[in-house]
Amino acid sequence: MADQTITLTVENMSCGHCSGMVQKTLEAISGLSDISVDLGAKKAKFSTQDPGLVAQAIEAVTTAGYPASLK
Repeated sequence: MADQTITLTVENMSCGHCSGMVQKTLEAISGLSDISVDLGAKKAKFSTQDPGLVAQAIEAVTTAGYPASLK
């Protein structure tokens, strides 16, 4: 199965610390790779082979205080 690239819209990111927290949160999820967070665009991107991890990533980032969605 090929990696799928996912882009999340992330709210409440207003500084480098915020984007760093989102980055760390995503890095803590085994199975995600090529993680990048764009503070200016309020987006987070990652790749995964497991579609089930997308919901886990959204939940983890939202729980960290940064509401995330696929929109």
